[in-house]
Amino acid sequence: MVHQVLYRALVSTKWLAESIRTGKLGPGLRVLDASWYSPGTREARKEYLERHVPGASFFDIEECRDTASPYEMMLPSEAGFADYVGRLGISNHTHVVVYDGDHLGSFYAPRVWWMFRVFGHRTVSVLNGGFRNWLKEGHPVTSEPSRPEPAVFKATLDRSLLKNYEQVLENLESKRFQLVDARSQGRFLGTEPEPDAVGLDSGHIRGSVNMPFMDFLTEDGFEKSPEELRALFQTKKVDLSQPLIATCRKGVTACHVALAAYLCGKPDVAVYDGSWSEWFHRAPPESRVSQGKSEKA
Repeated sequence: MVHQVLYRALVSTKWLAESIRTGKLGPGLRVLDASWYSPGTREARKEYLERHVPGASFFDIEECRDTASPYEMMLPSEAGFADYVGRLGISNHTHVVVYDGDHLGSFYAPRVWWMFRVFGHRTVSVLNGGFRNWLKEGHPVTSEPSRPEPAVFKATLDRSLLKNYEQVLENLESKRFQLVDARSQGRFLGTEPEPDAVGLDSGHIRGSVNMPFMDFLTEDGFEKSPEELRALFQTKKVDLSQPLIATCRKGVTACHVALAAYLCGKPDVAVYDGSWSEWFHRAPPESRVSQGKSEKA
């Protein structure tokens, strides 16, 4: 594997607090709150308006997606992404730091980290520990909305980091890529339902390995060390020297697999954007594995 100098995928709360304190925020450094919660639980935008990291803009993942797709959370077009992040004051020269407010410490932030990377932007980091630890450590918050000057962002899709249905279907035969599913074990096995899902049974793509994304995080909400992450991959017999596709239900927690591998020195994990929500509806029945009983009447 060609040695590649990797941009730091994580920044600490201390580093970000110091950057804000010393006036580094601006065209060269932007912060995004990428929180999203299941309908009927918490309201991400409302919470952002109540308190957020000073200078942070709200990244609405419901807006920055392919709204015409029948599947959940699919990537927007290059032009759509470029326009959206440009309005948040982000150019191709901006260091972007992403966080979310999930109680786990990180949930949607790695998805936005991957979105920037798949559109050709390398200077992007996740706030390690998330807003949960930002608050716990007593760093400043504000209710003042961020109003950055719009910038020009040019998006160039990096197809090596993205896989579609046809490519994953072909991989069932060629087995060129290892396939890792980031959902919980029950949903992977088909013994627990998919939350908030209508017409979507649980289960997994034939041949995939289960690595629940929560296992990459410590109890305190930080990313585990590269040594611990490597051990997790080894335990699941996932070879980080070989090609890898990450999947989940809608291409969100799959990005935790990509981030964990990146922290182990593997920057080329591809995400199957449609993931299980697309696979369940399109793939041949024999390619779907489930231990659960169908509830169909």
